[in-house]
Amino acid sequence: MASVTIRNLVKSYGNVQVMHGVDLDIEDGEFVVFVGPSGCGKSTLLRMIAGLEDISSGTVAIGDGVVNDVAPSKRGVAMVFQTYALYPHMTVYKNMAFGLKQAKTPEEEIDRRVRSAAEVLQINDYLDRSPRNLSGGQRQRVAIGRAIVRDPEVFLFDEPLSNLDAALRVQTRLEIARLHQRLDATMIYVTHDQVEAMTLADKIVVLRAGRVEQVGSPIDLYERPANAFVAQFIGSPKMNFFESNDLAPSAASNAPRQLSAGDVMGLRPEHMEVCAADQAVVQGNLELVEQLGEYALVHLKSEKGTEFIVKMDKPPTASKGDLISFNADHSLYHYFDKETEQRHT
Repeated sequence: MASVTIRNLVKSYGNVQVMHGVDLDIEDGEFVVFVGPSGCGKSTLLRMIAGLEDISSGTVAIGDGVVNDVAPSKRGVAMVFQTYALYPHMTVYKNMAFGLKQAKTPEEEIDRRVRSAAEVLQINDYLDRSPRNLSGGQRQRVAIGRAIVRDPEVFLFDEPLSNLDAALRVQTRLEIARLHQRLDATMIYVTHDQVEAMTLADKIVVLRAGRVEQVGSPIDLYERPANAFVAQFIGSPKMNFFESNDLAPSAASNAPRQLSAGDVMGLRPEHMEVCAADQAVVQGNLELVEQLGEYALVHLKSEKGTEFIVKMDKPPTASKGDLISFNADHSLYHYFDKETEQRHT
């Protein structure tokens, strides 16, 4: 396996620059997830590492060598795409063996690698089947197996679960996590789903408009987001933001700090607790309750019209329109500059 080092990476299409000087260090054996909204550049960055997109300037190094001018097939990477890209006329075995045959790998070595990968992915019984006789999750495992047999230095995953239903996404996500533990491989994974990012990653890279907003462990990004964008992107439901005129009259004595007109205060829905009116930092009129079994999402609106959500173990006994008061532990408040969006320490 190998590390990946990216320095001042720029990508332009004509006069339009889409990646703006990205710097990133991915350690040998790390599972790193690129996450961000559509159009943020995460797939473009992955394809530049793979060699499928030209680099306008900057460098990509895999291990000790810069690979800017190295062909994709020679970079020691294997990519798993959103679409399975399996050959429909070939069996599972032949699909997994195809790249090795093209590389003129000896037949005995091909057989060993294919059967070993099939064992890891629990698809031994499907080797003689054609892709059309497999479920979506099984096809994705075949695509992953085709990557494993190449014995790459780096695995690249481009939204591999997007075409699966909810149950299969959870199952396949667990299989990818277990695969990483077994192989101890360097893996780079692209997704727009922050839940996937939080559950899979050793390290998350949050991207916006071709720039890296923050790099850190899932818990780092959750507990100390660098800016308001990361704060709202990481966590589900997203963080609530309040301006000074949203706060309850008693907030001055109950909040951990004063909120100026140029700042916003963030509270995660799961950290807000019902309290007495004289202990409140935020108050809102009940709009809607989503009862989801193990918890309820309570939708409210402040008197100034700001909508926010509170995640509660049990739905409130209040009626629609009733005013409910909330506060939180002082260590769980977040403050950001309203103009720059940067976190206040």
